[in-house]
Amino acid sequence: MASDTVSETIAKTIADNDVVLFMKGTKQFPQCGFSATAVKILEHLGVPFKDVNVLEDQGVREGIKTFSNWPTIPQLYVKGEFVGGCDIMREMYSAGELHNLICEKGIPHSHQHA
Repeated sequence: MASDTVSETIAKTIADNDVVLFMKGTKQFPQCGFSATAVKILEHLGVPFKDVNVLEDQGVREGIKTFSNWPTIPQLYVKGEFVGGCDIMREMYSAGELHNLICEKGIPHSHQHA
C-alpha cells in the first residue's frame, strides 16, 4: 500500500470515529501490555471506540507513527486530535483529564461523575 493511501486511510478512520485507538491486537484480544492498558482505561470510562490492529497491516503500523509524529503504539485519537500513547493516557486518566476531555468533546460514555 502506498504511503499516501495509508495516510488517507488513517485520516479517514480518525475522521469517521469519535475515538480511535491504534493498537497491537484488538480490544477483545490486545497483543501487548501497553495496548491492553489503553483498552482498560477506555473501557473503565465506558467510552465506545474504534480499535485498529496495526499488526494486520505493516503500512498502517509504520504509517501511524509518521502520521502522528509519535514513535510508539498504542495511539489514541479523540475527535480527530492525537491525544497520546499509553503513558500519556495513564497520566491523564489518573488526573481525571482524560474523562474531562471525553466530556468536553461531547463523547457519550458510561462513566458516572463523582
